[in-house]
Amino acid sequence: MNEVRNIVLLGRRNAGKSTLANMIAGQEVAIVSPVAGTTTDPVRKRMEIKGVGPCNLIDTAGIDDEGEVGSMRSERSFREVDGADLALVLFTGNRFGDYERAVANYLKTKSVPFILVHSKEDVCPLDESLRMTLSDEFGCPIMNVSCNRASDRDLMLGAIARMLNDDGEARALVPKSLAGEGDRVILVCPIDKGAPEGRLILPQVKTLRALLDNKAVVTVVQPSELEKVFESDRNYKVVITDSQAFSEVSAIVPEGIPVGSFSILMARLKGPFGLFLESVKKIDSLNDTDRVLILESCTHRASCDDIGRVKIPAMLKKYTGKQLLFDFVSGLDDIPSYSEAASGYALAIQCGGCMATARQITSRVCSIAEKGIPVTNYGLAIAYVKGLFNNANFKAFLNLIAEE
Repeated sequence: MNEVRNIVLLGRRNAGKSTLANMIAGQEVAIVSPVAGTTTDPVRKRMEIKGVGPCNLIDTAGIDDEGEVGSMRSERSFREVDGADLALVLFTGNRFGDYERAVANYLKTKSVPFILVHSKEDVCPLDESLRMTLSDEFGCPIMNVSCNRASDRDLMLGAIARMLNDDGEARALVPKSLAGEGDRVILVCPIDKGAPEGRLILPQVKTLRALLDNKAVVTVVQPSELEKVFESDRNYKVVITDSQAFSEVSAIVPEGIPVGSFSILMARLKGPFGLFLESVKKIDSLNDTDRVLILESCTHRASCDDIGRVKIPAMLKKYTGKQLLFDFVSGLDDIPSYSEAASGYALAIQCGGCMATARQITSRVCSIAEKGIPVTNYGLAIAYVKGLFNNANFKAFLNLIAEE
């Protein structure tokens, strides 16, 4: 399963955002009207884009909406940028003014790639001198689009695919420094109450596929069978386990074989890994009534064995001996504000992000870190409280994944 990419359409009222959304989707997903301000809240449409995979197409209210409510709508449109993998900035009639520049510059500060789209091209073609000016100023693709031309849909989809396939997510989940061709690897996959019925969890599946792509030789076992594997053969390059089985697995693996987790590989792939590593040390300075923010990037039904809502809070309380408080955020929902203490949250812990893109995770994590809040990752937090940072095999794993 591929991560879902978010494509947000931004522009003034009546710039043609809803019409373009309908054209890209190939069906009517947003109401189109000559009345300014027809779109009041973000409208989402899930679609598959060839060469990319599943995407959310997000139509938004005009960035120039007026009045108290209009300002709230405009602000909501800007907030969609935080979870965006790509933005389409629409303008029409060669009118590229303060509103459009504000959007384009905001996107640049957020490191969100964007395409400038001159819409209603059949009514008023884009002036070539303006094209050159915008190209020099922003260095991004500039598209001329008429939603009355059927061929423009393919051109638009092609441009979107090129941008999303050039978004910096080329880093491998499993670097060849960790496991390459012919290397023998053990994956430890617990099948317990937290495991999905009839299948493996996505990080395990992704890791297995990445190892196969690297032409590694893979053995998959449950924790209870791991000791039997080493009784007959210890010639393995690395062991990768579910974070929850760290203690059990690390006690079995012979010295000299690196041990890491699926979640840590995901953290390295999706987020600012250096920040995660540095922030995990904050666990040692947590105090009574400190509030910890748990960030889940998917929505699921929590169970009594839920890793983020049950197990990690219990581990932190046991390790620190403190009465900690916890807030939880699912999916890409808004981060709750917490101002009861001057410092706000004492720590945030991000999941592996198997259902989100690197840009979505990085944007969320960095927005929290900018407030002075340390942010780490599920796998690193679990390894820390279980004492793995003092384990030679775990240190070797971290060194290997840092080599690329």
